[in-house]
Amino acid sequence: MENTNNTKANYRMAFGLMTSLFFIWGAIVSLNDILIPHFKGLFNMNYTETMLIQFCFFGAYFLMAIPASLLIERIGYKKGISFGLATIGIGALIFLPASRLISYPLFLFGLFIMATGSVILQVVANPYVLVLGPSETASSRLNLAQGINSLATTLAPLVGGLLILGHYNSPQEEAAAVEAPYMGLAAFTFLVAIVFYFLKLPKIIDTDGEKITGNVLKFRQLRLGVIALTLYVGAEVAIGSFIINFLGEPYIAGFEEKKAATYIPLYWGGLMVGRFLGSAILQKVSTQKVLVISTIASVVLLTITILTTGYVAMWSMLAVGLFNSIMWSNIFAMSLDGLGKYTNKATGILVMAPVGGAIFPLLQGVLADMPAVGLHMSYILPLLCYAFIMYYAVSGYKSRPGELELVEGKA
Repeated sequence: MENTNNTKANYRMAFGLMTSLFFIWGAIVSLNDILIPHFKGLFNMNYTETMLIQFCFFGAYFLMAIPASLLIERIGYKKGISFGLATIGIGALIFLPASRLISYPLFLFGLFIMATGSVILQVVANPYVLVLGPSETASSRLNLAQGINSLATTLAPLVGGLLILGHYNSPQEEAAAVEAPYMGLAAFTFLVAIVFYFLKLPKIIDTDGEKITGNVLKFRQLRLGVIALTLYVGAEVAIGSFIINFLGEPYIAGFEEKKAATYIPLYWGGLMVGRFLGSAILQKVSTQKVLVISTIASVVLLTITILTTGYVAMWSMLAVGLFNSIMWSNIFAMSLDGLGKYTNKATGILVMAPVGGAIFPLLQGVLADMPAVGLHMSYILPLLCYAFIMYYAVSGYKSRPGELELVEGKA
């Protein structure tokens, strides 16, 4: 009995520590939404060029997910956390020479390095949280951790908007506005990296030295889950990326950048509220049913956004954040459900899904730059993403007979 209590206490401590990582990468991601309008004005760019911010950041998830998984296998989870945090700090430090040189490519390089650090943290944290307790409540735990992530995405734009956005007298002054928040971020991540290096974490992810072989993408739930998760991240990031520009349109709200930035936390705050609520709801309602309801609501809200103008379009777009809230954790959990010894290998593939955040904001930027489409109608792209996720929630998650034999090459 005492060992059971000690195990539960260790798991609670480990869960609390893991949530700090969710907070850090949430802050980094949401600060991109402040950089987008800031750099658009500083470098006088169109939407497509500006969305290279998200392309470089989330592109790292596609390019670095497998190397990150191999790194974790080599150095272990705890050292991997410290390495990931230090990598984020190095990327943030690159913003200092980038601002002095007023170099967009150097800023993008710094974002890529920070994203690489975030990839390493996600390879560790997502599966770690899932196994810190009973499998029946895995989605609930991940939703709670994602709620902490959303707390960061709610607070960071408020702080970032105050420190970065504004009217400046020269390009040098405008470029220098990013220095203080990103130097502060670097100092914080280096400090947390040192703390994690000396901490003891329970060892709970182990394959007993067994070499796992087989093509895990033969699992239908995983194959379609990767697509659904990619589309979810793409839709979520695309909507957040265009908030300031969308609210600045005269037929929507006509807000100035600094005022529009104060509405970003409402979008990300919806995710925070939804994730904390979802953590409780998922104790009673199945993961699949909650995902179905959320995707239907997202499709309806974006349809209203596209078909209306003014505050109706504005608030329906912002409300999507609430229903985005549980999608990552629910799709993630449904994709891995019942995979057993293949879970770690499958996780390495799922962690590549945020590449959607590189592709779909850029594609929406291309649509927004087209005179025949424009910014307003470009929201058809995230709407289609949610439509596929709805299909996954209704049918795509279901496994087919004989899949295990296909994975092991026996069929």
